[in-house]
Amino acid sequence: MLAQTGVTLDAVVVGNGYQPTGLPHGIRALALPENVGIPAGRNEGAAIVSGDWIFFLDDDASIPSPTFLADAIALIRADPSIGLLQPRVVDPDGRENPRRWVPRMRKGSAEHSSAVFSVWEGATLLPRAVFDAAGGWAAPFFYAHEGIELAWRVWDQGLRSWYAGDLVAHHPAIEPTRHAYYYRLNARNRVWLAKRNLPWVIAPIYVGLWTGVQLLRWARRPAALRAWFSGWAAGWREPAGERRPISWKTVWRMTRAGRPPLL
Repeated sequence: MLAQTGVTLDAVVVGNGYQPTGLPHGIRALALPENVGIPAGRNEGAAIVSGDWIFFLDDDASIPSPTFLADAIALIRADPSIGLLQPRVVDPDGRENPRRWVPRMRKGSAEHSSAVFSVWEGATLLPRAVFDAAGGWAAPFFYAHEGIELAWRVWDQGLRSWYAGDLVAHHPAIEPTRHAYYYRLNARNRVWLAKRNLPWVIAPIYVGLWTGVQLLRWARRPAALRAWFSGWAAGWREPAGERRPISWKTVWRMTRAGRPPLL
């Protein structure tokens, strides 16, 4: 971040349940007394920084180009229909990049840019006004799928979420299943996405289709399915937080752009 040129930084490192130490001069620390989860931690950091643009960078990610932020801002300024930008993600050590880092159903070339309906959250840039209007990240989620909700809420502002294949962020190619809570939170948050963001008519269709996907995906992994359905049940049983359903106009715009909010 400190290597960036053409921008003025107001940066903070959020310690999610710990005290960040040894930071360079000019970088503030925000120590949270407990781990409130990734999206809530991002929101805490966002609340104490200023600027017309806001950029989130995970602690295991980096941006190799010193003009990354200036280039990303210039891209959005050149196309004001873009409200959220995710760069192409590359493993810095040359390992094969996971296909999930390209947030499209039809992946194609990772270098191809396009509108998207979810984002990899590790390196994301938005105009500050768009982030605030979206209500921030989905704090109750703790982990998983907050990038889908934020992308949907950008679309609901009449804007587009954008995958920029010509801009690069680095991140090690590691599997999310390394987290013990992956399957449970994946399912719970999928249900919460529907409860928080979709018109009630299509919310059960969305959950039903994704349930079918998981049954096919993990049919030979009963332990994974048990954990997933535990989260699925919790998603329906537990409160999901604020409900802000996207408009039917947004559903139509997303459908015309290639992906209705059903799958």
